Amino acid sequence: MNTVAPKKEVDFDPVALRKRYDQERDKRLRSDGNEQYQEMKGDFSHFIEDPHVVEPINREPLEDEVDVVIIGGGIGGLLAGARLRESGIEDIRIIEKGAGFGGTWYWNRYPGAASDIEAYTYLPLLEELDYVPPRKFADAPEILSHCNNIAKKYRLYDNACLQTEVQKLVWNEESRRWTILTDRGDKIKARFVLMVNGPLNRPKLPAIKGITDYKGHTFHTSRWDYDYTGGNSHGNLTGLKDKRVGVIGTGATAIQCVSHIGETAKQLFVFQRTPSGVDARNDRPTDPEWAASLKPGWQKKRQKDFTAVLTGQGAQLDEFDDAWVDLGRIFRRRMQEAGSDFKMEDFSKMYELSNFEKMEDTRSLVDDIVENKETAEALKPYYAYMCKRPCLDDRYLPTFNRDNVKLVDTNGKGVDYITEKGVVVDGVEYELDCLIFATGFEVGTDYTRRAGYDLIGVDGVSLDEKWSKGMSSYQGIHSRGFPNCMLIGNGQAGFTANYPDALDEAAKHMAYLVKHFLDNGITRVETEEQVEKDWTAEVVGTKAVTVMGGSSCTPGYYNLEGQRDPRARYNQPYGGMMGANSYFAKLKAFRKDDKMPGLELS
Repeated sequence: MNTVAPKKEVDFDPVALRKRYDQERDKRLRSDGNEQYQEMKGDFSHFIEDPHVVEPINREPLEDEVDVVIIGGGIGGLLAGARLRESGIEDIRIIEKGAGFGGTWYWNRYPGAASDIEAYTYLPLLEELDYVPPRKFADAPEILSHCNNIAKKYRLYDNACLQTEVQKLVWNEESRRWTILTDRGDKIKARFVLMVNGPLNRPKLPAIKGITDYKGHTFHTSRWDYDYTGGNSHGNLTGLKDKRVGVIGTGATAIQCVSHIGETAKQLFVFQRTPSGVDARNDRPTDPEWAASLKPGWQKKRQKDFTAVLTGQGAQLDEFDDAWVDLGRIFRRRMQEAGSDFKMEDFSKMYELSNFEKMEDTRSLVDDIVENKETAEALKPYYAYMCKRPCLDDRYLPTFNRDNVKLVDTNGKGVDYITEKGVVVDGVEYELDCLIFATGFEVGTDYTRRAGYDLIGVDGVSLDEKWSKGMSSYQGIHSRGFPNCMLIGNGQAGFTANYPDALDEAAKHMAYLVKHFLDNGITRVETEEQVEKDWTAEVVGTKAVTVMGGSSCTPGYYNLEGQRDPRARYNQPYGGMMGANSYFAKLKAFRKDDKMPGLELS
């Protein structure tokens, strides 16, 4: 197979597309930014109740001490626990608000939920668990089962506090311990705390006028109500056969669940502000000969190659054959066609033209599938690739050919308001029996708000206070004034679309650090003030080399809904969206010879 896509004639006018992209962005800009979403508390707290609890855990409050507390039982927390166990560290406790492990995959059990990154790359610890996924893409039940298998293999259920939500962390300088306070009255002391809250853990609702007036049934996709809809994660939602259903939101979640609703609902209205880019998924069984040929170390190499492809740093495109590498193929083909005429100063122009071509392909797929031309036009994404999370799904677009499914495009404005009976758009009321919010999770809000708790560090200073003008850290892991506390999976660290790869790199790094500290009697770990300033300055000074979340993009969670919040520069990944593998290399160099430059150890 060629690593370069064959030459293809693509007819587009770059000037016209730039103008169209700008127009589509501008009409979606809102002055309220992230404030257009309603926090799920007070009258809205029922939206985040846990529907998966079979038996509530009743226990007495804990007042004990452990070496390491991990906050969060998603993939990041499981990886942290696994790597600590591999390092020989036994005194571990995971605190998780859900009734089980899995994080995003514990909460999101809506019909059609699945990873859009191939399973061979996405599912962590495949070799450690001696598991090869049966299909190219894993659905939510398989991922949740894999998470549970990780927890079992590494004994992470032992000493865990499930159905427990952290409320505050307080540092005690005299004892050099953190005290973790929870909603169960716990006062748990820990020598080290690893915060792995995850970026997609706090659901959000649109702050639409009249949202509390609606009298029909309603829920958020992250708390899917199968008692009402019937069926399961594979569909067959028989409870909707006589129901008029509305879905607000057309991001990655809606792309996956809308087809299942459309199959059974009496009537489905999909309310769209901005269309997602939808490419072919082309799922298929795993080739047994390929699986049998895998050599030790295959997964970590594949993960690194995938990240390299996504960040334009080479690797063999032949290894990957889904839409994630399309842009890279197009770019390489255009470079080959340019030959000796290509100059590095032409890089940005070449990238833009490749991006235009990629998105023209995505838009042409809509025309190929959707029969109604007006609906097809409304479903086309007019923005650059990676301005919004790309979606891979073969069922979403054909759903709009059903007689019982109607796309209600709001021309970028969102719905007008909600009534007792339904949703109003452009003066038309759509009466509904059930209203489903596929509105995602908080991403651009303050870290402590998303975490659900604050940290009180040295001299009583809170993390919320310190980061009020933007994140400040060393390696995205340590923040001065909060000793013995380390963060996994947040800003100023490496980021890749294959998020578990970044989480695992961080988990291995944390395991190394904690083992070194425990083995050498280190009781206080603090970052040097200057190295934190230097690291933060380097992050802030990063020049974006991709369009992901840039100001030219249509509003969305990648770019704080299009608002130019100066804090965003502080909260971005190290090296921008292209810096993951270079960040991982920095962590590896940091660990060399146990020198750990930039940390104050005592």
